[in-house]
Amino acid sequence: MNDPEKYAPVGVFDSGVGGLTVVREIMNLLPDEQVVYFGDTARVPYGSKSGETVTKFSRQDVKFLLGMHVKAVVAACNTASAVALDEIEKEISVPIIGVVRPGARAAAEATRKKKVGVIATEATIHSEIYTKYIQGIDSDTKVIGKACPLFVPLVEEGLLNDPVTDEIARRYLGELKGTGIDTLILGCTHYPLLKDTIARTMGEDVTLVNPAYETARSLKKLLTEKGLLNSSDTIAKHRFFVSDSVDKFLSFASAILPYEITSAERINIEEY
Repeated sequence: MNDPEKYAPVGVFDSGVGGLTVVREIMNLLPDEQVVYFGDTARVPYGSKSGETVTKFSRQDVKFLLGMHVKAVVAACNTASAVALDEIEKEISVPIIGVVRPGARAAAEATRKKKVGVIATEATIHSEIYTKYIQGIDSDTKVIGKACPLFVPLVEEGLLNDPVTDEIARRYLGELKGTGIDTLILGCTHYPLLKDTIARTMGEDVTLVNPAYETARSLKKLLTEKGLLNSSDTIAKHRFFVSDSVDKFLSFASAILPYEITSAERINIEEY
């Protein structure tokens, strides 16, 4: 690619605000990169929808980002990564990465007992995509999945430190505690925002793997290999788009990201 394309933004999409955990890691690890973020807040969550619907929504999200002339796309949604990524990758000309492969690789490296737990949406658990990738690295590793569908709406409502969230975590994670896992993948980008609650519930003997961080590392590697790493000294200008409720998004984004987000634009994603 020509040099000017180095300075193009990176596109990131998610079903809602959870993908901001990926954006936070990109901002920290790749401070020179500009990010265009789209959160499909009108149609969240993706995890309870059919594979056909998730693929349709993901295609629309990617089409919007390509219209913003991004140089790479990050599917900052485990459900989209599990269900739609392989198909969309064949259809577009810019590189695209998801959050599943980086998280699976990190978990395979972290486990000592070869027992890995995965908490995620129903669609991600049903796809068994983490099991496929982890056992592709080490076929002896046992992977135990648990769907935690209420975690996403709890995060979207801002109930990060609330007795209701603690109770739901105890109910979801109780059965995982008895399986002997020593590593747990936070298999939805919303879940790192509940990391303290999950860590407290699982105990100090269980290592938590945050695919958001691992994805930022993979993005840096990809951009470097493709000669697309931004080497500019200019201050990165990020842009944020949502499909619903700008004010709520701004409040949430400012609480998650390294600095206050003052503007976001609402778009009609159904047009794409």
